[in-house]
Amino acid sequence: MSANAVILVALTIWVLRPESTGSDIAFEDVMAQAAPSGEAPAEPTPPTKEEILAIDGVRFGLSAPQVPYSRTELATLSKAAGAAPTVLQFFLKWNQNLRPEAIALAYEAGALPVISWEPWEGPKAGENQPKYALSKIASGKHDAYITQFAETVRDQGYPVGLRFAHEMNGHWYPWSERRSGNEKGDYVKAWRHVHDTFQKVGATNVIWIWSPNILRPVPNVSLKALYPGDKYVDWAAMVGYAVQESTAAAVFEPTIRAIARFTDKPILITETGAQPSSRKTRWITDFFSWLREQENLVGFIWFEFSVEQGGTADWRFSADTRYAKAFRQGMSTVPLAPPPQASER
Repeated sequence: MSANAVILVALTIWVLRPESTGSDIAFEDVMAQAAPSGEAPAEPTPPTKEEILAIDGVRFGLSAPQVPYSRTELATLSKAAGAAPTVLQFFLKWNQNLRPEAIALAYEAGALPVISWEPWEGPKAGENQPKYALSKIASGKHDAYITQFAETVRDQGYPVGLRFAHEMNGHWYPWSERRSGNEKGDYVKAWRHVHDTFQKVGATNVIWIWSPNILRPVPNVSLKALYPGDKYVDWAAMVGYAVQESTAAAVFEPTIRAIARFTDKPILITETGAQPSSRKTRWITDFFSWLREQENLVGFIWFEFSVEQGGTADWRFSADTRYAKAFRQGMSTVPLAPPPQASER
């Protein structure tokens, strides 16, 4: 039985055991119940990267505590949103390996998986982590891990969005050029080295997502100087949250204009949400109105986390019935992209 077929059998067992949800699922326990017998079912033909990139419409994405593992969480949030997401984002640190079943589960739910791949050991190790200095990444000191990761992405066969070292223009992560002994120019060198390592092993099924933070907290940091180049990027992106802003334009448009000065790559909002306030409901309504007018925006990923779940604020649209109602109404007005489909070839 091939790897994809085994995953599909395991998925069937997993769906029949809804209590086994969450990111702590022991996939080996599920696989133990998937002993092959008889003929393997026919494998679906994965869509290509080019077919994923060519999908029209606004991609609705979610990042939530148990995505993509918990069907219960996904069903609850889809109901609250009035639509199922077609992008699911999750986070991996560089002391973690990629589990191929996470990708399979995302596609089984009708969504493109986007991996936020973070070169650090997590916040407890601090904002400076010289072990993962950008120069060390660029010089090949982490090539064994990068190559293994790339081979896993290649071998599972489906297109994957990869958001490497996001918010690099900020100062709050170790991969900032202001942390860990990093110097100006190191970020682009590290990005290009990671990209080229994937290309070398044949992991060409990656959608490369370059994702700075919006300019508001770091207005004097040049985005152009941190851009790896069109050859190395498929989607430009941004992280942006409504804190005191009353409109989506105030949050996103200064950064969109800055990015447009050096690339015309399509833009994905990789994290967004609104801080709880009397403005939150109005901001959600305005966000969808603004979204309908954006020609170069391929979609957004809502960061559905509370403070207890790891957010810096309670960004969730599902936290209040007023927010959820505004979200559903807004979603109903947007031309949503269809889920990624296997093509008939």
